[in-house]
Formats: sequence, C-alpha cells, structure tokens
Amino acid sequence: MTIDFDKYEAVIGLEIHAQLLTKSKAFCADAVEYGAEPNTLVSPISLGHPGTLPVHNIAAVKNSVKLGLACNCDIAAYNYYARKNYFYADLPKGYQISQHTTPICENGFIEIKLKDGTEKRIGLIRIHMEEDTGKSMHDQDVFDTLIDYNRAGTALVEMVSLPDMRTGEEAYQYLTEVRKLVRYLGICDGNMEEGSMRCDANVSVRLKGETKFGTKVEVKNMNSIRNVQRAIDFEIKRQIEAIETGETIYQETRTFEATKGITIVMRTKEGASDYRYFPEPDLPPLHITQAFIDSVKEQMPALPKELFLKFTNQFGLSEYDAGVLTESREVAEYFEAIIMHTQNIKAAANWVMVQVKGYLNENAIDIAQFILQPNQIADIIQLIDAGKVSNSVATQTIFPAMIQQPAKSALQLAEELNVIQQSNTDELQQWIDTAIAKYPDKVAEYKGGKVNLVAMFMGEVMKLSKGKADPKAASALVKQTLDNL
Repeated sequence: MTIDFDKYEAVIGLEIHAQLLTKSKAFCADAVEYGAEPNTLVSPISLGHPGTLPVHNIAAVKNSVKLGLACNCDIAAYNYYARKNYFYADLPKGYQISQHTTPICENGFIEIKLKDGTEKRIGLIRIHMEEDTGKSMHDQDVFDTLIDYNRAGTALVEMVSLPDMRTGEEAYQYLTEVRKLVRYLGICDGNMEEGSMRCDANVSVRLKGETKFGTKVEVKNMNSIRNVQRAIDFEIKRQIEAIETGETIYQETRTFEATKGITIVMRTKEGASDYRYFPEPDLPPLHITQAFIDSVKEQMPALPKELFLKFTNQFGLSEYDAGVLTESREVAEYFEAIIMHTQNIKAAANWVMVQVKGYLNENAIDIAQFILQPNQIADIIQLIDAGKVSNSVATQTIFPAMIQQPAKSALQLAEELNVIQQSNTDELQQWIDTAIAKYPDKVAEYKGGKVNLVAMFMGEVMKLSKGKADPKAASALVKQTLDNL
C-alpha cells in the first residue's frame, strides 16, 4: 500500500519544563544541587510532612518575569497557586503546587529561523511557576524502584506553546531557541541530559486544508533536542499510517525509546478535571507591581536577537558570523570584549569562531575556562595587522605558545620564537635568489608567459624563510626579480 504522506500536515505544540537557577527550592530553604547524594537535600517541608508551610521564593519569581519579558509576554499582576492532585511515588505531598488559572506570563511568542532561512513566529499560551517532583530510579535495584527526593520542590517554569509547529525541524529550532534564551538570561542551564530542561510534545495530524485538530498524542522522555525531533518525526509517520490503514488514534501518553527510534504507549492521557485543581490554601496570593517588573527588566542582559542585529547592522558581520557568535552569551561577550581592544572586527570574529572555539571544542571546555583574556587575542590581531607576523604563524605558532605561557605577550613570544616577519630588502632578496636559482626551468616558463608561477616561487621563499618573509613585500620583489632576469 502506497501512502501519500504529503496530503497530511502535523500540528505540534511543546510543553517545556525548565528548572530555575535558584539557591533554594521553590517553597522552602532546601539547597538545590545536581549530583548530591540521594535524599540529602530534603526537609519536612519538601517531604510534605503534616503541619509544614510553604513560602514564596522571590528569586524564582524574578527569573519567571525575566523569561516572560524575553518572550514578549503579558505579566500577571495577581497570582495565586493551586494544588494539582495526582499520586506518583516521586511526588511526596501527593499533590504539586502549581499555577492554574493565573499563570505569571501569558501570550507572547518566540521567533525561530529554519535551515532554508525562513523565519516563523511560535506563539505562547502561558508560562507558569510550579515545583518539580522527585526522581524515580529504576536501575539501582533488581526488584524495587528507588526514589531520590533531592529534586522534589525545585523551582520550575513550564512554557506551553500554541500548536503552531508543523514539522520536527520547527520543534527542534523552537527548543534550541528556548534553551539559548534561558541560558542568556542565566535562569536555567538548559541541560536536557541532566533533566534541568525537559520537553513533552503534543502531536496530531490532519489533512491539509482541514481546520479541525486530529486526536492529540503526548510524547515524553526525550533527553535531547535531537531526540525531540526524532520522536516527533516518528509519531507523525505512525499516525498517518494508522489513519490510512483504518486504525483509531487514541488520546494517550507515549514514551520515546531512543535506541529504537520509536514511541510506545505509557498510559491514557489525563484531563484537567482528573487533577482536581483548587487554590493552594497555605500560600497567600502574589502581587507583582510594575515597579518590580521594571527593576527586573533593568537587570536583563542583551538578548540573542538584539546582539544578532547589532553584529550585522552595526559591526557589518555576515548573518552566519553573527549567528555563530550569538550561540551563547559567554562567547558573544568574549567577542565584544576583544573589539574593545582592536578595530579589526572581522578578524576578531574569525579568531573567536575558528581558533578560540576550535580550542574549546578540542579540549571539551567552555569559554569561562579559557586561559587567554580577550585583550590577548586582540594583541595577536594587532601583530598581524602591523605586518609583524603572518596569519599562519599567528595561528599555528603564537596562539599555542600563548596558551602554554599566558603571562607573556604576543610580541614577546613572537620575538622569542624568532617569527617576526622580515621586510628587509637585502634578506628578502637572498631568499628570493635562492628560490629562483633552484628552479631554472620554471623561470623559463615564467618568461614564456606563465605569470602565475609567482605563487610557486613565493611558496619556496616562505619555506626558506620559515614563514618570516613579509608576503606583500616578498611577492612584489619576486615579480620584480623575475621580470629583470
């Protein structure tokens, strides 16, 4: 049976949970720390003991407002929490403190760019605050599932998008943009492998041109952005095939098995009524003033889109260069720090994108661990621009030497390594004469009209000088010498 997949379209919405970078949990003073010994970061409050009372965490509120502002959301002045009732072993109270009818942020959008250059705006329904659950561990014991409650009560935000995405690629780009955003804001490390950012996908399919939604299926347990795309792509194909063969699509929750690249059923999907929401009686309502919002706005860094426009419009960089430089806030800030010490913006961009990022990738470190300061990279660029060293010598010799001896300046190392370019005519002429004498047949060919052989002679001059010959001066002198023979 041949299936025409192109006559269908997918309707995709994502729910993203992001753990907020706060020192303590959402409603108590328990510390937040990844990788601590199980059940060491708990208290009677996070364990839900009778008689304990939660309190607001102002840092979590600030981080939520930052995210809302960055996503162009409306910030709610009046907030109250609700109890979301359901029982899992990793939910110690038997309910989760969350926001139901008054999410702190509503509406808003995130702009994404696809591989073909198309830009698309993905709408947001809401961003709300809540607490995380504990963690079930199924591989620690042969017979039993063990529970680590260290994560229970950690401050979270949940971002719920409109069903505006139509492909796995769009979901991939949206999730990538969200991760970049929370990292720029410093409110979440965005690490899906460690679970500090998690994503559930709601997927349905329908015939193109149809306005009514198909039956929605939720997909969970995707621990990377790439796996989110893989799971969505599989689920779209599965649902279309099911419809074409007369099967029924059920509203259910499925899990993604990354090793097989498939989704399998976990359970039927709960509805809002199953959670029996009601106002949380132990937390007073939260009032957010405009003055509070303004103070948060003042503390926000420049965002990726703002920097992208600055780098392209003000600095004249290409969209590709600006995209690479704004992938992370730390890299963008390092680049901006370099150009405070040099006016050669393009060279600074190239050094960050090639040499610096290459070194970071090779050594599996981030830029915060990079030993060279921005002004030291600017010093290397200045040496090149002044004609004292060639670009190849700078990248292959001086840069590695500076990493080994960061206390020394670029000029000091260039002098110690004897790589300062020579533009002295007498010394250049000696290398040129030696190179020309080595290839009399090529000289004859040059005289016969093969003027591009200048490059061959230049290569020999650079080899003889061990890269010290000034290319511009040497090239002119090679041509002049050959013409005078």
